[in-house]
Amino acid sequence: MAIGASSAKTTGEEADTTEREHPSQLRRRLGRSDLRAVPEARRELRELLRHWGNPGRSEIAELLTSELVTNALVHTDREAVLTAVVEPSQLRVEVRDFTARRPRVRAPDTGDGTHGRGLVLVNSLADAWGVQAHEVGKSVWFELDAEAA
Repeated sequence: MAIGASSAKTTGEEADTTEREHPSQLRRRLGRSDLRAVPEARRELRELLRHWGNPGRSEIAELLTSELVTNALVHTDREAVLTAVVEPSQLRVEVRDFTARRPRVRAPDTGDGTHGRGLVLVNSLADAWGVQAHEVGKSVWFELDAEAA
C-alpha cells in the first residue's frame, strides 16, 4: 500500500455533524530529540481514549502514536507537534515535524532489530494514513475507526 493509501471504506453517506461538534483533543509540543516524550505521549493518549472505541483500539492507537512520535524525533533534528482528535466514531492522530524529507515504508532490516518497522505497523494497523506537506515540514497522520475489530 502506498503512502497515504487508505484501507477505510467510504459509503458515500454524509457524516453526522453532531459527532464533530465537540471532539476531545490532545496537543503536545515534542522537544527536539526528546525521546522521553514517547511514553509521556502514550500516557496522555491513553487517558484521552479511556472510554473510546472497541476493546483493543486504544492500544493500537498508542502503538501507532509511539511510532510516529519516535520517527519524528529520531529522523529529524527538530521539534515536532502531536495532535490527537477524538470523535465518537473516529480518532485522528497527526505528528507534524519541520523537515521536508518524506518518510517511506521500507522492509525492516533483519539485522537491525529496532529500525524500519514503524510505518509498516502504521500501514498494517491504521484504517487510513498519509503524509501531508506543509509550507515548512510535513505531517504524518493516521485514523482509526472506533468500532473496527
